[in-house]
Amino acid sequence: MNKAELVAAVQASGNYSSRAAAEQAVSDVLGAVSGGIANDGKVQIVGFGTFSVKERAARQGRNPRTGEPVAIAASKNVGFKAGKALKESL
Repeated sequence: MNKAELVAAVQASGNYSSRAAAEQAVSDVLGAVSGGIANDGKVQIVGFGTFSVKERAARQGRNPRTGEPVAIAASKNVGFKAGKALKESL
């Protein structure tokens, strides 16, 4: 499912008379989740799951073409842990 399909599903299942209103609702939710992760480092939605910042340490990689070692810098990524209700629905 991509964002357009998500907007269509929200419009069909909700009280949104227009596609623009459903798209705005989806954008607002995604923006709030992004902002929460950036500010607090964690967003927990009970019954769905938890988004959190994961830190990856610096490490040595290898260039697949030449085989030379390459330094890979430390980085931050977003992780997701599914909640119990989501796991059971699968």
